[in-house]
Amino acid sequence: MEDILLNSASAVTAVAGLPEPDVQILTSGGLRIAAHSRILAMVSPVLENIIEKPVKHRSSERLIPILGVPCDAVSAFIEYLYNSTCKADQMEKYGLHLLVLSHVYMVPQLKQRCTRGVSERLTAENVVDVLQLARLCDAPDLYLKCMKQVAARFKTVEQTEGWKFMQDHDPWLELEILKFINEDELRKKRTRRHRKEQNMYLQLSDGIECLEHICREGCTTVGPYDVEPKKPIPCDKYSTCHGVQMLIKHFALCKRRANGFGCSRCKQMWQLLRLHSSVCDHPDSCRVPLCRQFKFKSQQQKLSDDAKWKMLVKKVSSAKAMSSLSLPKRKREEALRGTTGSTAQASKTFRLF
Repeated sequence: MEDILLNSASAVTAVAGLPEPDVQILTSGGLRIAAHSRILAMVSPVLENIIEKPVKHRSSERLIPILGVPCDAVSAFIEYLYNSTCKADQMEKYGLHLLVLSHVYMVPQLKQRCTRGVSERLTAENVVDVLQLARLCDAPDLYLKCMKQVAARFKTVEQTEGWKFMQDHDPWLELEILKFINEDELRKKRTRRHRKEQNMYLQLSDGIECLEHICREGCTTVGPYDVEPKKPIPCDKYSTCHGVQMLIKHFALCKRRANGFGCSRCKQMWQLLRLHSSVCDHPDSCRVPLCRQFKFKSQQQKLSDDAKWKMLVKKVSSAKAMSSLSLPKRKREEALRGTTGSTAQASKTFRLF
């Protein structure tokens, strides 16, 4: 193919005041792109080393071969070195080639731009090829994005030609992908389990808050005996509060508890009272029944406490703290005043309205 010599005005964006081009870029198609060595050296340290390498014959022309990629991709690369811009159509057509060139010639800004552009154009058909290229070009963000894409659409990806080719020629990458998918599934299971546990701890924390609320001012059908029943207006957490009220009613009327045995619901009430005592910071002024007694008993049996119970108390306390931080400042202050009020001589029994 006959060489085509392009001047800098046609190959790159024209820059006023520049001298005549003093170096030429040779592409795979025989295309020659005229450029300025100072600009190339200023943007790319690899090109700088090539340009500064001594020439055997002074009369010989300065030629830098950039082979293995389409001519237009090299032209887009040189254009970026001049004006630091990459058009959308260039990224669409030559994004992978520009990623390789930016990696080879150490142009980090273009590499970041290509990483974003290529990741936005991932499909089930090309994700395996892009994954291999991301690994070779040391592009961790793109590599992780490809891995997540493969894991999310594995059934589709494993039917593509890229996956079959990888199985035949790069079994280690296949193993790496399968390992990532397995770890991703385990991570999702751990996340779901953690969310489920946090939800349980938050429900227990809400149950404790509702118990304190019922013992302090009452709610709909249950309240302290020394407080006049108010208009039964449901509170903000009525769904939880209603369940606690039903538990209190059962606890007060259960015949099995009266006989000294108790049932599973009574045991739940005992555990709720004990849990409240474990997280309560003001047992002397607390209106919840048996709070001080449970606190005193736990201090006596401190060394023999169950490790699982300690962990439960810690988790519920953490959930309670996180829940209080999510409230507006005014509500937090109101809750704090309600907890620390002077009610030391209050009775610790319930009234069923």
